[in-house]
Amino acid sequence: MQDDDTGGSAPCMAHLLIGGKPVDPGTMRDVARFRKAERTRLMQSRRAVSSPDREALTRDLRAALDTIVTPHPGMRIAAYWPIRGEPDLRDWMVAAHEAGATVLLPVVIAKDAPLVFRAWSPGCAMTRGIWDIPVPAHGVEAVPDVVISPLLGVDGGCFRLGNGGGYYDRTLCDLHPAPRVIGVGFADCVIPTIFPMPWDIPMDSVVLSDGSVRHRA
Repeated sequence: MQDDDTGGSAPCMAHLLIGGKPVDPGTMRDVARFRKAERTRLMQSRRAVSSPDREALTRDLRAALDTIVTPHPGMRIAAYWPIRGEPDLRDWMVAAHEAGATVLLPVVIAKDAPLVFRAWSPGCAMTRGIWDIPVPAHGVEAVPDVVISPLLGVDGGCFRLGNGGGYYDRTLCDLHPAPRVIGVGFADCVIPTIFPMPWDIPMDSVVLSDGSVRHRA
């Protein structure tokens, strides 16, 4: 830590608040560096998995997901469009749609803004979103009952390490009623801790490609 030669703290402490929560700047910087390094490591590991192996692991993940989520008419399930080697749940999404559930996809409306969730169905018109990720072109927006979120990393407290944009945390804290949040990922994404910050929102359950399911205490 550098010496403070400014002659005292600034009279306004708003610069130490993020989302209304007090944050030590040094801790925030250290955690950000740790997470950046972990994201790089975990992404390299995921990209090293062959396509056939990834498909086999994803089949096992889908089977485990079926043990804790049963799509039915009237249910609203937010899933995701796979990018960067994420588990591909599009077949699962089709099955959920055929079971009568409303399947939603997250849409980035603006940088640093909460996500919205737009209805998706097999064969619906798609367009490219802000990050060039396919999103439904005309789907009706809805609040999900269940959110299935892809994991880059996850720790023992069910805290998620994502791609770094903070969109899921920013969105989940504003959803009412709060949805059930399920993280899905490959088994090697587990790390001891992400060093949770005050704004990090833990998931309710985690489903991994080794068939394991864990729930937040």
